[in-house]
Amino acid sequence: MSFSSGEPLESGTAAVKSKWVVLAAASLGWLFAGTQLGLMPFAALTISTDFMGAGFTKAGAGSWFAAYSAVTMLGAAIGGLVFGNLGDRFGRAKGLSWSILCYTVFGIAGYFAQTQPQLLALRFFVGLGVGGTWPNGVSLLAEFWADVSRPALAGLMGAAANLGILLLSLLGKWYVVTPETWRPFMLITGSPIVLGLLALWLVPESPKWLQSRAVSSTQRPAMPLVALFRPPLIRSTMLGICLGAIPLLGAWASSKWMLPWAEQIGGAAHPGYKASTLFCWSVGATLGGLLGGYVGQLLGRRLSYALISLCASSLNVYIFTFLEPLQPGFLPAVFVQGLVSTLFFGWLPLYLPEIFPTHVRATGTGISYNSGRFLTAGGVMAAGLLIQMFHGNYARVGAVTGLVYAVGVLVIWLAPETKGQQLKA
Repeated sequence: MSFSSGEPLESGTAAVKSKWVVLAAASLGWLFAGTQLGLMPFAALTISTDFMGAGFTKAGAGSWFAAYSAVTMLGAAIGGLVFGNLGDRFGRAKGLSWSILCYTVFGIAGYFAQTQPQLLALRFFVGLGVGGTWPNGVSLLAEFWADVSRPALAGLMGAAANLGILLLSLLGKWYVVTPETWRPFMLITGSPIVLGLLALWLVPESPKWLQSRAVSSTQRPAMPLVALFRPPLIRSTMLGICLGAIPLLGAWASSKWMLPWAEQIGGAAHPGYKASTLFCWSVGATLGGLLGGYVGQLLGRRLSYALISLCASSLNVYIFTFLEPLQPGFLPAVFVQGLVSTLFFGWLPLYLPEIFPTHVRATGTGISYNSGRFLTAGGVMAAGLLIQMFHGNYARVGAVTGLVYAVGVLVIWLAPETKGQQLKA
């Protein structure tokens, strides 16, 4: 049975089936977005080895690593704005489907790249699709499953992308990525294009969104972006951006340097060590994403965010200062850091939909979660400059940039406590 994305849902069995279709599409869409987010941190140095040839240097490859990460973040930031706005104007189901197709089509196109600048441009468009998947998926889940424990749904979305990174690490252990074999890896990670095509046909539209469209144009703003940046919503928007930016900055400007650091220390003598590092981080991150919503519900939104920020910063500084890849305690510490630092990503899908009304929810959550990526892109590029300054010393860069998590301890107390409240109409 197919579902129309422009008609109200049926009752009974069809409605229940629709909810499970939405759950599958949103979670799988974000899971495969996770594989795209993890792809370049996993493979960038290997790809640079191929493209740079005899001119390869650790510092130069580190700069390209930073550039790939930054351009993906920039694309995701813009994609969250563009596809989130499309989701509010034309439907969350369409926005989700178009986003998945965007990151898979341009992900597959990476197979054909002949230079690093070409691949850099393609990763920007991959980022667009990734950025649009999250706000539409989160909005669909929050609005379809309002009768179910929202911490559970938040945890599912928080874990999905990290589960995608975990699957990527397992794929990397089975399919060893080398300068000669990285191109087919692009095709494999682009295979979820089938999901995007199926989503166009199968995913029903949010009943809350359909109801909001029935409100006369004089009672709702024509442009969600305009409404979000003027009273009474501008405060929620600015706080959402700050709260979304801190964990993203920490993850991409600091945590992701553990992979090239592991590859640098492991070297040719331990070719699978990078994949093992990614695997340990991903297992922890998957658990962290699942638990983040429950932590936010148990401790309250503000206290939980503050504690997560403090612990994530402390762990990052500890690992990069006192440990080193190949040491016995390194991989267990990476697992714990992955768990703690990704509690944020179960917390965010719980909290962000709570501070925006229905008619701007996808745009609002998209701006909050993805606008921080503008700052993240700048932070990653700054980390790339630090790599040059520290002569390729990844540990020193990770220790310095890990302090960004600590900012969250202060910022969260400016935000409202929403525990126990219903979604805004």
